[in-house]
Amino acid sequence: MASQETPVSRRLKLIKHVIIVCSGKGGVGKSSVSAQLALSLHASSPTARVGILDVDLTGPSIPRMLGLAGHGVHQSSEGWVPVYADGAEARLACMSVGFLLKKKDDSVVWRGPKKNAMIRQFLSDVRWGELDYLVIDTPPGTSDEHLSLLEHMALVHDRLSAVIVTTPQAVALMDAMKCLSFTRTVSLPVLGIIENMSGYVCPCCGEISNVFSTGGGEDMARRENVPFLGSLPVDTELVTLLDAAEGAEGKDEKNSAQPNESAERSFRLLARYQRTSSADLMKPIVDVIMGTLPLVESSAQQP
Repeated sequence: MASQETPVSRRLKLIKHVIIVCSGKGGVGKSSVSAQLALSLHASSPTARVGILDVDLTGPSIPRMLGLAGHGVHQSSEGWVPVYADGAEARLACMSVGFLLKKKDDSVVWRGPKKNAMIRQFLSDVRWGELDYLVIDTPPGTSDEHLSLLEHMALVHDRLSAVIVTTPQAVALMDAMKCLSFTRTVSLPVLGIIENMSGYVCPCCGEISNVFSTGGGEDMARRENVPFLGSLPVDTELVTLLDAAEGAEGKDEKNSAQPNESAERSFRLLARYQRTSSADLMKPIVDVIMGTLPLVESSAQQP
């Protein structure tokens, strides 16, 4: 009913699917998986429109990974304009508290109410427009940010689903179980589990070393009757790409670069990602997610 609409639901009614990426603990590569998911969804179709929202308010890393650090957010008559990673093509929109900081090294020391207000503003005031997918990178664990997201998005709950990221070792799996328990408590459909850092592929000889063990995420998915989306080994090429993305900014260059130059640098990042082995491994994961989303939406709408 129209009377039940909220500023958030009005803004998000043009977004077909919202994917919340979460993890039980920090350090499992959740943000890099979120960035890869957004890039791969963008590459899935020449018309796919994707947004990525970074609600890891105290540790925003998405701007750096996408080569957008140093960009600012502009206000329009229709709300905040997100930063577009693909420039004039405007099919990959990004929003993060990192764009709002005066200095990239400034800390965000906020209590729960201020975090809640910031998330509400991200959801209600950002001019996302029509999106096929909105990927939300969340902080590790199950905290205020997760509860705020679900509270504000209650009226579009039928379009929400989650991806859980873990690493193979036992400690990470224990925390991933808590994350899975949270999704069940709040009735958030889980698209599946991704096991990140599953082995290390030597760039010289191709030999795989199981630095953090392997297979734990798949075993957990099987025990808990949750889809296992796939394994992603440590990819030195990807690490270099995402870490070096900020190098496109530079201290002086940040202030002197023209908008078209920034767009070209970011577009090169997208093209370079497609040449990594991680992109090849992420593609079948994204194919499964894209095939599952309509089923999730359909089952959520049944009485």
